[in-house]
Amino acid sequence: MRMRTIIVLFLLTLPIGAACGSGNAAPAKTVDVVASTNVYGDITAQIGGFRVSVTSILSDPNADPHLFEPGTRNGLAVSQARLVIQNGLGYDAFMTKLENAAPSSHRTVVTIADVLGVHGKDANPHLWYDVPKLGRIAGAIATGLEQADPAHKADYAAGLRRFTVSLRPLVAEVASIKTSFAGETVAYTEPVPGYLIDAAGLKNLAPSSFTRAIEEGTDPTPQAVAAVNALISGHKIKVLLYNSQATSPITARVRSEAAKAGIPIVGVSETLPPHLAFQRWQLAQARALFRALSR
Repeated sequence: MRMRTIIVLFLLTLPIGAACGSGNAAPAKTVDVVASTNVYGDITAQIGGFRVSVTSILSDPNADPHLFEPGTRNGLAVSQARLVIQNGLGYDAFMTKLENAAPSSHRTVVTIADVLGVHGKDANPHLWYDVPKLGRIAGAIATGLEQADPAHKADYAAGLRRFTVSLRPLVAEVASIKTSFAGETVAYTEPVPGYLIDAAGLKNLAPSSFTRAIEEGTDPTPQAVAAVNALISGHKIKVLLYNSQATSPITARVRSEAAKAGIPIVGVSETLPPHLAFQRWQLAQARALFRALSR
């Protein structure tokens, strides 16, 4: 009893902070970041770690990004953000509207198309498929974090190094495709994986009159559809890359024809699937492409 009484008295004399550990310590303030798509949101979260709070506007794997309309919650998030990351090239034009509706001199904006120097109305906007340039994309995001939160510059630099190292398996896989299959012909229903195809040394035969129309949500001409079907029926392509996120009756028929002809089909998407890190998602797609080409 005497020992128990001594312990109780000792605890009562402790300062509140000591008795409760760090429970009363003010939590470290995080940097509010808004990314137009969860692709950039995931990269930012990996680089920033616990120092960032990321909101990704485009995140539904079943939605067509080209038809997206932002809501009031998105506007509120942008108005409070210290860093905004957008793609550019018209892919996420809604971001400009949100930023203009809530102007702020304390907000840093990183536009990936400007970082890579990609411009023009005909440019492929799916920049995150450009594997050789992912380091530049991540570097620009890290710089944006440093500008928004200079006090933790070293943490963001360390996060960038970790992310860059984690890209090595993806870079190696793309290099393996190029080594084994450079010059092989493929086709895609939309230009989503266009940069990946270029990096892997493959050649897309699908006419832009077909792929651009599908991307813009319009029907390609009968001639364009016939040209794609001829690629399939004539076995002039080894693989069909199919945008599984933005489909239409026309692309569904093309996919069906490829399956009937025994041509391997590789699904690709525009936003990051649930529960996958960016590099694991891209690596899985690259490996699927390698296996399809190997058939």
